Amino acid sequence: MRFLSLSRVAAVAAALTALPAAADSGLPPAAGLQPAQLAIVINDEEPNSVEIGEYYRKARHIPDANVVHVRIPQRPRKLDVISFGKLKDEINAKLGPEIQAVLFVWTAPYAVECNSLTSAYALGFDAEQCAKPCGPGKSSPYFNSNAAKPAQQHMMRLAMLMPTESVADAKALIGRGMAGGFSMPSANAYFLITSEQARNSRAQFFPKSTALPARRLSIKTQQSDVLEGARDIMFYQTGKARVEKLDTLQFLPGALTDHLTSTGGDLLGTTQMSSLRWLEAGATASYGSVSEPCNYWQKFPNSAVLLRHYLNGATAVEAYWRSVAWPAQGLFIGEPLAAPYRR
Repeated sequence: MRFLSLSRVAAVAAALTALPAAADSGLPPAAGLQPAQLAIVINDEEPNSVEIGEYYRKARHIPDANVVHVRIPQRPRKLDVISFGKLKDEINAKLGPEIQAVLFVWTAPYAVECNSLTSAYALGFDAEQCAKPCGPGKSSPYFNSNAAKPAQQHMMRLAMLMPTESVADAKALIGRGMAGGFSMPSANAYFLITSEQARNSRAQFFPKSTALPARRLSIKTQQSDVLEGARDIMFYQTGKARVEKLDTLQFLPGALTDHLTSTGGDLLGTTQMSSLRWLEAGATASYGSVSEPCNYWQKFPNSAVLLRHYLNGATAVEAYWRSVAWPAQGLFIGEPLAAPYRR
């Protein structure tokens, strides 16, 4: 089925309406993804991948058995379907049933034809989407799900990519992901409705400006093209082809940030701002499409759903995946185990 059912749309509306109450209810947070449930895929053809993968494994105490070594020469940005199929089979053959998510430790490849690598791995390659990139996508069974074990409950493993352009930047990213799990800071969430009307399709799901005392979070939804000089940022979502003034912002460990634009997931492309810029600015996870998705809100993170799950203790990879209804073209990047609201 390619369109969201009425029940799924209702679930989104409910998430939006109930957000303040849910976040302040005092309900125990979800347990969330554990290090023993995460597999790491390292490209032995890339020294940075090897170094960062091993560093992350030790930092997060991920079992040795969860590490998969592959060889992808020349760092292609895009894989063809046949090459991807072989890669996926090679990875899956080495994973046990306990694995619920996979982290690719490299910058490229990040696409499979018009699909993102993360979505093609998690949901299977969607050839129909490539025939009509600007058409509707297939619904993700994990959208707004509370499933603790997607491999068993939805027959899919979540996937995220950790960029390796810089060893120092990757280690800093890992540090932010881990620091975000020790305390609940006072934080701000910014949702910007911009002058670029085509990129405001998800603004209908932006929460109203409010305070959530139990989560020490101030939500600030505003009409503006740029955010400048803001501090203590945990969420930042906007609709711009290029986001200005990132160097003036201060992100908290665990921050989730993204911009609704056509090719943010084309990490090494230059047409529009790469999602890599968010991580370089201090964010911990982000999202972007690898091919032109057109402005369906379902192809981008839904703010209400993202907030609901992250504030209730989900990890970055869980919250981001739960927030995208049609993720075929969308690439999830960052530190998957970051969970600043887990207690």
